[in-house]
Amino acid sequence: MNPDHLEDRIRWGSNVAARAVGVMTNAYRPSSSHNPLATQNRFLRLHAAFGGLDGSHDKPNGYGNALWCGIFDAAYTRPGDYLTQSKTSWFIASQQRLLPVLCVKTNRVISFTRPAAQPNSGVNTYGGITAVNVTSLMTNWPASVLVTPREGHPLASLPNNTSVSYWTVLLPARPEVVIQTGDLMSDDLARNGVVATTELTDLGWRLAVRQATT
Repeated sequence: MNPDHLEDRIRWGSNVAARAVGVMTNAYRPSSSHNPLATQNRFLRLHAAFGGLDGSHDKPNGYGNALWCGIFDAAYTRPGDYLTQSKTSWFIASQQRLLPVLCVKTNRVISFTRPAAQPNSGVNTYGGITAVNVTSLMTNWPASVLVTPREGHPLASLPNNTSVSYWTVLLPARPEVVIQTGDLMSDDLARNGVVATTELTDLGWRLAVRQATT
C-alpha cells in the first residue's frame, strides 16, 4: 500500500472521529518568539478531541501527566502549533508518520530572559539583575510547568530556609532561540525561576527550572 495514501486515510479517519466527539478548536502557528497566541497567528479552525496516550476515553488524565493524544485532522498542522479550546491549550509535540499525534497540555504562561554579563572586570556598578540588564528571549508562551520530586536548598543555607522547588518545563522550540543554563523564567503566577538544565529534543524543550527565592 502507498504509505502517503495510508497516512491520508489515517488523518481522514481522525477528522471523522473529531467531528463526532470533539469541539471547535483554534489552531495557532507562532511567527516569532513572542506572543504565540496573538490573533494574527491563528491560521485554522477545526474539530479536535484529546484523550489518553493510548487514544482511549475511558479514564481521565491524572496528576503530573502533561501528555495527551490529539484526535483531529493533522493534514494542516505541524509540531509547534498550538490548539486552544476556551481557556485550555495544547501544543503539538510530535506528528510522526502513521502514529497518533502527541500533544502537551499547558497549565502556565511563561517568559524567558537572559541576564547581561558585567561590562567590566573588577569594580562595577550594582551587579544585581534589573529590568534594564536582561534580554528578552521568549514572551508569553503557554507551557507545561509541573513540580518534580527533586528538592533543593537556597545557596545561603540559613536555618529558617525552606526547600526550593524544581519544575519540569515543556514547551515548543523556536529556531532563533537557544535556552541556556542560567536564563531566567517567570510565569503568570508571578513566580520566578532559574534554568538549571536544558535538553532540546525532537519534541521541543525539556527544562529543569529551580524556583528563585529571596
